[in-house]
Amino acid sequence: MRRRHLIVAGASLPLLCPLPGLAPWTRAMAGDAVPFDASTVPALARELAARPFRPPSRELPAALDAIDYDAFRDYRFRSDHALWRDGGRFQAQLFHRGFIFKERIDLHEVEGGRARPLPYRRDRFDFGPQPPPPDDPALGHAGFRLHAPVNREDYFDELCVFLGASYFRAVARGLAYGLSARGLALGSGDPGPEEFPVFRAFWLERPAPDADTAVVHALLDSASVAGAYRFAIRPAGGQTRMDVDARLYPRVALRNAGIAPLTSMFEFDHGDRAGVDDFRPAVHDSDGLALLTGSGEQVWRPLRNPPEISHSGFQDNDPRGFGLMQRKRDFADFQDAEARYERRPSAWVEPLDRWGPGAVHLVELPTGNEFADNIVAFWRPRAPLAAGREHRFRYRLHWCADHAWRPELARAVATRSGLGDAESERPRQYVVDFQGGRLDALGADAAPRVEASASAGELRNPVAYRLEANGRWRLSFELWPGDARVVELRARLLDAAGAPLSETWLSRWPS
Repeated sequence: MRRRHLIVAGASLPLLCPLPGLAPWTRAMAGDAVPFDASTVPALARELAARPFRPPSRELPAALDAIDYDAFRDYRFRSDHALWRDGGRFQAQLFHRGFIFKERIDLHEVEGGRARPLPYRRDRFDFGPQPPPPDDPALGHAGFRLHAPVNREDYFDELCVFLGASYFRAVARGLAYGLSARGLALGSGDPGPEEFPVFRAFWLERPAPDADTAVVHALLDSASVAGAYRFAIRPAGGQTRMDVDARLYPRVALRNAGIAPLTSMFEFDHGDRAGVDDFRPAVHDSDGLALLTGSGEQVWRPLRNPPEISHSGFQDNDPRGFGLMQRKRDFADFQDAEARYERRPSAWVEPLDRWGPGAVHLVELPTGNEFADNIVAFWRPRAPLAAGREHRFRYRLHWCADHAWRPELARAVATRSGLGDAESERPRQYVVDFQGGRLDALGADAAPRVEASASAGELRNPVAYRLEANGRWRLSFELWPGDARVVELRARLLDAAGAPLSETWLSRWPS
């Protein structure tokens, strides 16, 4: 069992049973193959949204309802029963229900324009020493995963997983699972309980033998909204790309919708380890929020493990992208031979349409361990999503080790802070190291301009200089917060003509 699987399933709402009259879904559940095209799932979602939300059932046979974690670990899908083993670049394996995965997911395979159900079959699973459950085709599944040649051509690696609520995640060449994405976030970081929509059914298109892309359709549902999703999943080079087409049909006006949400973990880093007693220099799946604004500004906001919930909004219009990134890629950055955090993927959201005005939101929750996701990032439109109509968002998700937006700009590669050199008033010293782009071509005697500001208090002694030890450029300044309770910080390096040499670095005091 992977850590994130446990986390997301524990947070999810139970899945709905099939509703009468939802053709072709209901007919497919009876075993019939039914027509299927690009309009099928949107039509189902539109009809579902017109009905009152029906609380889902989590009923399971007693033997499955009572099993614990250790017993459930023995439930393994048999790879020799994987879908599409007869050829092509993709295979699919299914997850069993049980333990915390009580919710039923209805899976279908699409081939030749017709969808047929994938009923539960006990012989597809190995149960180890555990007694097998009843062989009931109506039992359904908990989710699925896709396999493909990722690291080498002669082996089918696990590529992506859809399991728990509307969570999914993927890997790319040389990477292991880390952060997750979601279909939709509702109320993340806001007062009151968060609502967790669920993917209650999937349709998996059988790939052609020479296909380089796998296509998956999903039906989303919750008390406030129904939705139809199409995922085109392609492992290519050093990244796995997902083109997502999301159509939302709210039952009520959605004022707190989070589009293209990403969920990650940040416990500490060398710049944020107050009170940490750990042999490792850093523990995180992601170390920063990256933004490429509608105006073309490249922004980096290091993540924090705050003492209390922190919710930030970065206003924008037609954003070009945002993501939770893992920039540290050396074993020495983490010194963890088991978790291998340097292999955790970054996830970059690239809108494929104009999203208009709104904000990228960053929610940071305090955590005392590495076992819970405490970071969420998403896009929230300025205007509420009106009930009774379709709202469409298309975007491309890049699962990768690195992603370049404006290669001419140096990137912030390290952020550190500590008590300033003063006897009173306790100023805070900040140092930010930049590397790459046009900045690397400057001589050591160059003098980049420092553009730095603070929303409150006073910022003193800004300076930039080259580090002989590694060739990086260091920006340093002191913050004197005075009576301010919160200070937003902003800094970057400019050339003599005022053009940016680095991306824009953002932070918040206190951290």
